[in-house]
Amino acid sequence: MDYVNAFWVGGLICALAQILMEKTKMMPGRIMVLLVCLGAVISAVGLYEPFQEFAGAGASVPLMGYGNILMKGVKEAVDKDGFIGLFKGGFTNGAVGCSAALVFGYLVSLIFRSKMKK
Repeated sequence: MDYVNAFWVGGLICALAQILMEKTKMMPGRIMVLLVCLGAVISAVGLYEPFQEFAGAGASVPLMGYGNILMKGVKEAVDKDGFIGLFKGGFTNGAVGCSAALVFGYLVSLIFRSKMKK
């Protein structure tokens, strides 16, 4: 049942983002920022952990999960370091995901040739 919940929750998040792209004039970058901020707000309120327990990877893989990771890092750093934790907590927790995206993106660019659209 864990796989089913992950599938439908992740699919619902992606479908809602697609509906926003189709029915509004919002650009994809703004929708991505909206999802990250929504994940951070839900995490700050304390509702993201139960949501992630229920949905598993369906909640942690989309962009809302990245917002949760950033907020979790900020909370931990503020508890440990005080005010300066506001600025370094998100970087500490989000570094692995950003680094992986850069490394794997570079490796894929070595394998495939990109072409300009005409």
